[in-house]
Amino acid sequence: QVQLVESGGGLVEPGESLRLSCAVSSKEVFRVYRLGWYRQVPGKERELIVTDNKMYSMESVKDRFTVSTDYTAYTIDLQMNSLKPEDTAVYYCNTVPPTPRFWGQGTQVTVAS
Repeated sequence: QVQLVESGGGLVEPGESLRLSCAVSSKEVFRVYRLGWYRQVPGKERELIVTDNKMYSMESVKDRFTVSTDYTAYTIDLQMNSLKPEDTAVYYCNTVPPTPRFWGQGTQVTVAS
């Protein structure tokens, strides 16, 4: 069973940074599929942020968030700098477009003073 497990979330103050990581259990999925980071705010649809080939779907994070991949560890990371309260959400990784059975628990990011 393929699993994508997100980690690295937490509570930070505005302006601080966090680094999220997504571990992909399947080498094939990691190498064959386009992967991406998504986020979901309560009451809203889950949105694609950025893909592993650095295509941003969210203009508001383009200059602050950076995606990177480790092809030996099968991880995709999201470095988030200059965090804002509006970045508060649950962050997920999945294929692009998303594969429903791959959704994990996500990792909560809360930005507050």
